[in-house]
Amino acid sequence: MADKGISLRELDPRDRYKLLCGVVVPRPIALVTTLDENGGVNAAPFSFFNVFSESPALIVLGLQHKPDHSPKDTTRNIHRDGEFVVHMVDEALSVAMNDCAVDFPSGDSEVAAAGLATLPSVDVKVPRLAAAPFALECRRHVVMTFSPDRELLVGEVLRVHAREGLVDTANMYVDLDAYRPIGRMFGNLYTTQRDTFALVRESHAQWLARQGAKELKDA
Repeated sequence: MADKGISLRELDPRDRYKLLCGVVVPRPIALVTTLDENGGVNAAPFSFFNVFSESPALIVLGLQHKPDHSPKDTTRNIHRDGEFVVHMVDEALSVAMNDCAVDFPSGDSEVAAAGLATLPSVDVKVPRLAAAPFALECRRHVVMTFSPDRELLVGEVLRVHAREGLVDTANMYVDLDAYRPIGRMFGNLYTTQRDTFALVRESHAQWLARQGAKELKDA
C-alpha cells in the first residue's frame, strides 16, 4: 500500500503542534513587547513568526489564546493599541527570552522580572529592549481569526533598530558572525546559526552551461 502520510485532521491539536514544530525547523523567534492598559511593558516570545514581504514591509505572527479562549496579554494589547515591537533573539538574549515565557500573572511585567532595560521607540509608543540585536517597530496591518484559539497577525514594520556593528548600511549587509541569532527547534531545544554554507543561485543559462560541462566530463 502506498504511503498515505499523516492526516492532520485525524490528530488532536497537541499532536499536530508537536509534529509541525518538529518538522518546520529551525524557526526564528520574535520577542514581542507591548503596552498593557496601565502602561506596563509586556514581553512574550513567539516562534510562529516570520518576515512576509518587503514591499510593503510586513511580518506575520501567530497569536495564541488561553485554554478558556480568552486572549493572552500580547494579543489583547495589540487588539487595543495596534502597536508592538518585535525583537530578534541572539545567544546573549536567549535566557531572558525564556524567562519572558514564564506564565506571570496578567499585569506583571516580564521585562521587569527579567531585568531587561528598555529604550524609547520612534514611531510607536511601545518601548524596545536595549539588549536585543534587532528591534522592529511595528503597527498592526490586519488580524485574521481562524479558530477560538488562533489568530494570524500581519504587521507593518515601520523602523528597524540594529545594535552597533551588526549592519553595514552602505549595502545593508548583516554581519552574521556578530549577530549570532538562535532558532527554535521543538520541545526545549534551540539551535545556534554558526555553521553556515553558501549556495549560489544560478540563471537558467548558467545552469545549462553547468549541465553541459557535467555531461562532457561524464562522457
